Amino acid sequence: MKDDILALWHAHRQAPLPDVPRESMGELWVLDEVIGGCMNFYLQAGGALDAPRKVVLEDCRAELVRLLPDMEETAASYFSRLETLAGLLIQASD
Repeated sequence: MKDDILALWHAHRQAPLPDVPRESMGELWVLDEVIGGCMNFYLQAGGALDAPRKVVLEDCRAELVRLLPDMEETAASYFSRLETLAGLLIQASD
């Protein structure tokens, strides 16, 4: 699973930031930063997350699921990948 996480993270970091709906722009970029921070912790901690970060990721995933239907294709692809990454991080840390 770690290889899948690393491949998805690499793809995410290489992707350009998409245009997003103005009304959700701030929230989406915060979600991107928070999940990225959890990913960095995961890498530095040798492939594990602590319980508080798992809760944060679960909350981030719920927010992304709520916001995804209002996005155009490019933004939906970008943030769907991010939601998948958050899910894999949670699974890897169980």
